[in-house]
Amino acid sequence: MRIEEITDEVAERLKISEAEGSAQSPEENPTQPAPQNAPSTASAAMLPELSPGRAMTSKKTVDEVVAELKKTPFFMTELEENDDTEAFKALAYEGTPFEVASEFKEQGNECFRAKRWADAKEFYTKGVLVLAAEERKRAKGEPNPEETEEDVKGQRSVLESLYVNRAACHLELRNYRSCWLDCGAALRLNDKNLKAFYRSARAFLAVGRIAEADDACARGLALDESNGPLKAVARDIIQKSEEAAAKQKKEDERMAREKRRAMLVRAALKARGIKTRATAQPPEMEDARLQLVPDPDDPRSALSFPAVLLYPAHLESDFIKAFAETEALADHLAYVFPLPWDAAREYAPAGVECYMETAAGGLVKVGRKAPLLKALSSAGVEVVDGVVRIFVLPKAKAAAWVQEFKTKKAAEKGGG
Repeated sequence: MRIEEITDEVAERLKISEAEGSAQSPEENPTQPAPQNAPSTASAAMLPELSPGRAMTSKKTVDEVVAELKKTPFFMTELEENDDTEAFKALAYEGTPFEVASEFKEQGNECFRAKRWADAKEFYTKGVLVLAAEERKRAKGEPNPEETEEDVKGQRSVLESLYVNRAACHLELRNYRSCWLDCGAALRLNDKNLKAFYRSARAFLAVGRIAEADDACARGLALDESNGPLKAVARDIIQKSEEAAAKQKKEDERMAREKRRAMLVRAALKARGIKTRATAQPPEMEDARLQLVPDPDDPRSALSFPAVLLYPAHLESDFIKAFAETEALADHLAYVFPLPWDAAREYAPAGVECYMETAAGGLVKVGRKAPLLKALSSAGVEVVDGVVRIFVLPKAKAAAWVQEFKTKKAAEKGGG
């Protein structure tokens, strides 16, 4: 047959279909015209029927179709932990859930004996996932009708072993929280599992949670007081408890000592008439602090202050860790000068003037050879946050700076 003959035959069939369609269409809908874009009856008759899968999605949106596809394991982009996915994973292995989990347990045991803790943990986890899925089904009231009570009991026994074995892996890998969580899961299945009590006690003890470790150990020994591993961990708990008690005692003594020293400092400040003030954000000074020296526990000792030398004319500063009340400013200027940034050599012990700010915002001139106590006990001077602040200026610039300082303080008070 030639192509022309095939074409003529198709054309003839189309004419017959169109004639039948025109004869039937007035009876079906005599008043409503056919849509312009709708296919003709003849064309529709020639189109193949939709496949069953396409027919199911023909009336759904793209988002609805994608959502349906994601429920199918082959098209999943995120694996949800639910009974369906667990069952699907279990299909990759032959046998019942009990047999599959038991096989994973044996593989885990082989790795554990070889001290391959991470590999053993993975096998135990696979077994747990299989049997945990069965437990969830039973909890939902969807048990396997083919399972007997003995089957369920066997599954739970294997699941219990998987939990305590995985806890042993976590203990070796120092995943202590995971260890005691797995022990808790095993104890929910069997509250007399001594291995679970032992391993949870070890995990708690490893992170210093002595009370929890002692509780787990005591519960295990209540079931078997002659259990060797539990007795060993009990001895370790006692030792750790004694160490913790000694450490706490030492800390309490330190706190009491610090409290007494702070009280002695306050008494010394009051006796000398030195005013102090604390702010909401004191500066960080590491180990530098206001204290009594040389013996902080002797009230007859001298006060020593951290001090800051401020050079406002050049926006620089120096920190003095310990400035005793009996020392003069010249004692410290002698080793501070010359200043590394003072190229003009404006600062020298005999060529500077020093000031301290008062609580009222004024200035008090500090003698270079006078002891610090004389300046601190003068009227109006206060020590803020335990730090002495001294302004140091070249004599040539001192008068102008003092005037500028007073002007700024007056403006601040006027604005306030």
